[in-house]
Amino acid sequence: MVRESHSSGFGGLGIAPGLLSAIARLKFTEPTPIQSRSIPVGLEGKDLIAIAQTGTGKTLAFGIPMIQRLAQLDGQGLVLLPTRELAIQVSESLYAVGRSVGFSSAVVIGGAPEGPQKQALKKKPSVIIATPGRLVDFLEQRAVNLSAVKILVLDEADRMLDMGFAPQLNKILKAIHKERQTMLFSATMPQEILELAHRHMKLPMNIEIAPSGTAADKVVQEVFFIKKESKTRLLDVLLAEYHGSVLVFTRTKYGARKLNRNVRDMGHSAAEIHSNRSLPQRRDALEGFKSGKYRVLIATDIAARGIDVAGIELVVNYDLPSTSGDYVHRIGRTARAGLAGRAISFATFEQKKDIKNIERLIKTGLAIKQVPSLPSKTTPNRRPAPAPKPAPAAKPGRTKNTPKPFGRSKKKKKNPNKGKRRRPTGSQGASRQS
Repeated sequence: MVRESHSSGFGGLGIAPGLLSAIARLKFTEPTPIQSRSIPVGLEGKDLIAIAQTGTGKTLAFGIPMIQRLAQLDGQGLVLLPTRELAIQVSESLYAVGRSVGFSSAVVIGGAPEGPQKQALKKKPSVIIATPGRLVDFLEQRAVNLSAVKILVLDEADRMLDMGFAPQLNKILKAIHKERQTMLFSATMPQEILELAHRHMKLPMNIEIAPSGTAADKVVQEVFFIKKESKTRLLDVLLAEYHGSVLVFTRTKYGARKLNRNVRDMGHSAAEIHSNRSLPQRRDALEGFKSGKYRVLIATDIAARGIDVAGIELVVNYDLPSTSGDYVHRIGRTARAGLAGRAISFATFEQKKDIKNIERLIKTGLAIKQVPSLPSKTTPNRRPAPAPKPAPAAKPGRTKNTPKPFGRSKKKKKNPNKGKRRRPTGSQGASRQS
């Protein structure tokens, strides 16, 4: 049974004084619903399945119990996540809370050099924060030993399964001792999650802050039905209407790259983030989006889970997601931490069924908006093209492009040696003299 908190703030959840001080320094005053219900269960060492929307504070919901219990246990924690960016952000969040009590972590992710990650593992960190693919690589290389793991967290579990990580998860779970605490966090509850919990968890407590697939309350959700070739011009109108930070989702890497060029041509600072970008490029895009260097970030679903940025004014589904569940995760990037936000989807007239499927999942209708007057194909605020380099001055006389006079043949160059008798040399002279 979940204990009820009778004190305001984090004080009544059983959190140790050192961690409470760290939470206060970070200016967190009131726990979110997922935190107030998950932290007491986690501190008791029980297995836990928590269903909550993205942006509701899940990192601290598992991070605080993990840090506090590891201070009491002789062992390690392991956090598994679907993307590199999310792993890095979780590491930063946990360090901010736990550094005063000796917390340390090693981030094990693909797309980054293996050497520094292996060195960090040798230092026996408190928690390993990893993506499944790279962690399995290290297990096969015998570069990591998971026998000391006492607390396991599966964050964004539904997305890891969507991305095809089930074989890697099974290998990792076999390498961890069965006597452990397992906490699973997800925005949706597909059948695969239930099967995973049945096989690998012990009588887990179920905490459901919102029904599976429910979107955040403060997100205004709208849809435009529009022809595919008019989407970019509609985006141009929206970027002029909304002046805050905008996150745009495309279905493919090629689409993200092309749209990024188009948005820059409109005169907006923009960056792209997808699996074809290197880790430094993805970090620059994400950090630049946070800092305001880039106003518009264009992303694919694979990279979306690492985008934890407060204050995103607008999420645009330039392409509808391939699954209805991804819609929930996409729009969860706005209206985070209790703030308001807006999500606008572009759908072709052939995608009405897809919109119905989304509405069925989120249990609400999307407001259909009338397409406004669109600009011409040439965007008026397009950045001016660079001026052409001046051509080199032409030499006097006829230039290369001057047409030849009709009927006149090209003059042959005079041979200065013509008519002069060449003096025989070498073998030629010898042959003539012989």
